[in-house]
Amino acid sequence: MSDLGRVLRLDARRTALLVSVPLLTVVGTAAAALSLCPSVAYWDNTVVALVNAVRLLGPVAAALAAWTAVRERPLDYLRDLTARSPATGVLFDLLLLAAAALVSYGAVTAVVVAVTLAQDEAGHPQPMGVAAGAGSLVLHVVAGYLAGRLVPHRATAGFVLGLTAVWAAARVPGVSWWSLLPPAAFDRIALFTALRPEVLADQVTWAAGLTTALILGYVMWATRRFLLVLPLVVALAATVTATLGLHRTGGGTVAPVAAEPVCREWPLTVCVHPALRDALPRLVSAATPVAARLNGTPGAFTALEQRPMWVPVAVNGGVATVHLDEELSGGFAARAVRQISDSLKDATTCAAPPNEYRALVDAWLLDDEPPAVPDTDAARRFASWSETARRAWLRQHFAAYRACALGPADFRTERPRRPVLAKHVRHAASHRPNRSAR
Repeated sequence: MSDLGRVLRLDARRTALLVSVPLLTVVGTAAAALSLCPSVAYWDNTVVALVNAVRLLGPVAAALAAWTAVRERPLDYLRDLTARSPATGVLFDLLLLAAAALVSYGAVTAVVVAVTLAQDEAGHPQPMGVAAGAGSLVLHVVAGYLAGRLVPHRATAGFVLGLTAVWAAARVPGVSWWSLLPPAAFDRIALFTALRPEVLADQVTWAAGLTTALILGYVMWATRRFLLVLPLVVALAATVTATLGLHRTGGGTVAPVAAEPVCREWPLTVCVHPALRDALPRLVSAATPVAARLNGTPGAFTALEQRPMWVPVAVNGGVATVHLDEELSGGFAARAVRQISDSLKDATTCAAPPNEYRALVDAWLLDDEPPAVPDTDAARRFASWSETARRAWLRQHFAAYRACALGPADFRTERPRRPVLAKHVRHAASHRPNRSAR
């Protein structure tokens, strides 16, 4: 009983391994921060940050597990003094190490989720993605510890760190299905798309199957209980099935999803993805002058909507559709309204070199500085017109503007309202009574 007590006290002191929790938490938080976008709180990108964090967190956890196995290997003789199975101590170590790793992973998850909740989050949480990262982390712990058990040498921890780091670095997001094997590498998820749940489920199955196979294989080797062959085969079969599932995806990890937009109704109806609701004030401010100047033309619009990148930018039926920068970097609103003016071009007739007169009108539409054009008379004349006169002129010459066919003659007319007023004056004079004839 005294020997058993010594072993139990030795195992109890293994809780000192929990000092690794702060280290893993710091490493995991730093790794997750690299994948988070500070301006967009999209739940799918939160999951991507957690899964990508394992690419850095996993090798560190594997190296710590291997170091623990190497350090404790010389004390195995104490366990042999008890009637316990030779695999019991190993399983206890794996349980403790996995628990420590998962506690740190849970802390990283809490930090990342708190950052997302602190913003105007959009989308839906993906618990399967969190499980995929946790499964991959436990797989690293098991692989690293068993490597330390089988090769009890001080260099083993360094070798495990290097090998797992190379395995993680070999993942290039979006290049091949191979990069989906844990620890998976994901690109940032664009708005209007979401992670495919079947990809995450295959990753969970792959990590769980391989982890189980490693543990069963070691226990079978240590205890010579070959009845474990059947569950070992089942675990390997699950891993192979998940591998085939990831291979069938062909690297496609996302699918389009609908998103209920958030809108402002005045003075224009402007709608964006809920993750970009902070863009509404500046977008309304930038789009309102353009909408006012295009009023009365075939390019007029009373609503502006953000659409996915695969939907073309256009003005149709009074609705202008644009693309927005997800980071909302400086000038995003100006770039969005410029897309509107560009969409008004006729693709066939505007394929030639840029029309300098159209550029002059675009600068007015977008409140940009007027460009330097060779025809200074046209530029000076257009600059002298009032805002109302320019809008009337654009309604008259919109077809030439769309076709990039504006020329000097279009700017040599009088101010658009003057000919109309003169016509009415002449008409009134022709019907005035001739008092001299009386």
